[in-house]
Amino acid sequence: MSVIIMEFLSSEIVTYVMLPLFIFVARIIDVSLGTLRIIFVTKGMRSVAPLVGFFEVLIWLLAISRIMQDLDNWACYVAYAAGFASGNFVGMLLEEKLAIGHEMIRVITRKDATNLIAELRAKGYGVTSVKAEGIEGDVAVIYIIARRSMIQTVLDDINTFNPRALYTVESIKYVNKEIFHRSEEERQRNWLINPRRKNGK
Repeated sequence: MSVIIMEFLSSEIVTYVMLPLFIFVARIIDVSLGTLRIIFVTKGMRSVAPLVGFFEVLIWLLAISRIMQDLDNWACYVAYAAGFASGNFVGMLLEEKLAIGHEMIRVITRKDATNLIAELRAKGYGVTSVKAEGIEGDVAVIYIIARRSMIQTVLDDINTFNPRALYTVESIKYVNKEIFHRSEEERQRNWLINPRRKNGK
């Protein structure tokens, strides 16, 4: 039995298929974790980033150690590079799906933004508005803080209000959660008082 196992481990299937596949998958996992770790660091998530970094390096060591044992295996090099490229892509997809943290949307519009501000505040977003002067006259500058998962909804509301409004989206490292949660509680309280709003009635 041991002889059969040794022959299988030294076969071309293991050398040029299974081993490169292992390295490819390991690289996808560790690069994806690396992408998430960087995001966690930029978001100030100190408790999560080191843990992710631990598993990232552990998996990388497993992959690189296998390559060092088969330096003459060209398939391992190809699998390593392909896993790195694929890992970046997978990491970006994961980050997009997780939508971690908050972002600030800055809106500049010449149109009266009273209705837009009222609507966004009713939905629980942190909104601050100031009057300013642009190249063509008076404008309103609106600052909106929202979770990343809600950004597209806010942008849809802005475009519905004024398709010609100028807006920028910026990442935020830290947000006072107490203020944001207070807005959420206000929105939930309004929904309980008038649940028909949920269905737009």
